Amino acid sequence: MASATLRSREIPPERVPEYPVESNPQMELTYTGNTGNDMGISTMGFRSAKYNPSEWHEGNYAKYYQSFVDRDQSERNRHESKRTRNETGELANATQDDVTKKLGERCEDLDFWKSELNREIQDVIDVTDNLLAQKKRLENALRAAEIALHISTDNLNCRQRRLGLDLVQDAPEISLLKEVEIINNVRDLLQNTLAQTEKQIRLNRDAKYNLEKDWSDKKEALDIDSHCASLRNHSTNKQFHDGAAKFEEVQSTPESWAQFTHDNIARAEHERMASIQLSTLIDNVLDDTSRDMYEQYDTVNVDLHNRLAEEEDAKAKLEENLRRVCKEIADQEKNIDDLKAAIRALEDPLKKAQTRLFLRSQRPDVELCRDPVHYALVAEVNELCQSMDALKNQLNQAENSLKDLQDNRMGLEKEITVKKNTIFIDRDKCLTTRTRYPSIIKLKGFQ
Repeated sequence: MASATLRSREIPPERVPEYPVESNPQMELTYTGNTGNDMGISTMGFRSAKYNPSEWHEGNYAKYYQSFVDRDQSERNRHESKRTRNETGELANATQDDVTKKLGERCEDLDFWKSELNREIQDVIDVTDNLLAQKKRLENALRAAEIALHISTDNLNCRQRRLGLDLVQDAPEISLLKEVEIINNVRDLLQNTLAQTEKQIRLNRDAKYNLEKDWSDKKEALDIDSHCASLRNHSTNKQFHDGAAKFEEVQSTPESWAQFTHDNIARAEHERMASIQLSTLIDNVLDDTSRDMYEQYDTVNVDLHNRLAEEEDAKAKLEENLRRVCKEIADQEKNIDDLKAAIRALEDPLKKAQTRLFLRSQRPDVELCRDPVHYALVAEVNELCQSMDALKNQLNQAENSLKDLQDNRMGLEKEITVKKNTIFIDRDKCLTTRTRYPSIIKLKGFQ
């Protein structure tokens, strides 16, 4: 009863309804009939544990109030719950719609950057393929330069086998030495350019790897965000994930996220522009080197042809001189034979004159006279001796001349052999080998 009284006091006075207490006539008659001493001695003892009517009414009154309070509180709770349900539902829907909208916007951003990455990847692939083709040209040009160097070196080695006076540092040799120098410089330039090209290709592939890694990450993120955007409240593939609503220790910001991709694309564009410039440089290098090599190739060929003409002219003149020397040798041999015959022809007259003088020197006493005959015989002997000396002198000169002619003939024949060897080297070795010199197309690396 005390607690009911206390609870009723908590109700605001203005909220307490008035419940009139009605009297019950039957109860009043009962109570009237049982008053006084008529109740009897037997009712004594039952009054001590019972409530009186006022307490009974007060208890009922407290329960009425408590019922009203509980109902009022329940009603207010229902109204508040309904309002909260509506507000939380609307808030949840609005927040969910906003998140879905942001997911859609995020997907658009991902798709945009993914498209940009894909475009840049394709551009890098194109310039890398072009560089690979240019690298192939450089390798072809380098092989062609190796062939050209082998030909030039072989020409120099062949011309080292020239003999005698023909082993001269002439115009073709100077041109060949210059050609070897040009080819060596071209080889060094091509090798350096090839190394630079291989380095650029590696840089392009690194940039392509970074772009593809970024593209792959964005593709995965786009798939995840697209799946998140497609989730609905009635979807079955959802569940509680405790601790999901937290920030990771390492997370990018929208600015750093966009900057990362922008930097990847910027680096790729830098490598792409460097590749384009290198490709242009390769074209210029191949054009310049092939032009220089072919110009020197033509110069060497012209010098070889000019030198060959000189050698053939010298050989022809030597052969003409040899023909004349051989004719002169034949004439001199005939002259020697004639001189010997003339000397032999004077021997008998000389013997005859000397015999006469010897016989006449046998005349006795005064008959040994220096008569005109004796003077004539002495004069004849002297004359014949002088004639023979003159003929012998001419014979000696003729024999010396014949020896000189024969030596000259041998020298001419040897020199003609040298010229033939030189002509064979320049015409049949050098010029024939140079017909296999790489063409201007091969020197540019197209084959």
